[in-house]
Amino acid sequence: MRLVVQRVKAASVKVDGKTVGEIGSGLLVLVGVSHGDTVADAAFLAKKTVNLRIFDDEGGVMNRSVFDTGGSILAVSQFTLYGDCKKGNRPSYIEAASPEKGLELYEEYVGRLRELGPRIETGIFQADMAVSLVNDGPVTLILESTGKTE
Repeated sequence: MRLVVQRVKAASVKVDGKTVGEIGSGLLVLVGVSHGDTVADAAFLAKKTVNLRIFDDEGGVMNRSVFDTGGSILAVSQFTLYGDCKKGNRPSYIEAASPEKGLELYEEYVGRLRELGPRIETGIFQADMAVSLVNDGPVTLILESTGKTE
């Protein structure tokens, strides 16, 4: 699995002009699933997401997690994270999971996040979504479960 994690002051996602998910301070997480991913990948990345120490402490040092700050997470599925642009100008999505597997592992990731405690909002899987955010920092990280370590 591949995540793009952005520290935000606010983020929202709309489908057909209607807001379906919205948060204040916290993390916007774009979630991509590959055909080789498993439930263990979703569990690993959920734990990693809530424990990332990328929020400032009282001394201005990034030493607090979204869990520590009471922030929220907006998780949005995005199969294009597995778009391969090495050859030609049209991305290949051969590494992206099938829609069925993508949905299964996206929901597993979101479910694991909910178990871990922060408030979770989501987009709608396979919908044409409009995502808005106010980046904080900006702080943007890419997390992958390939070669995972605690």
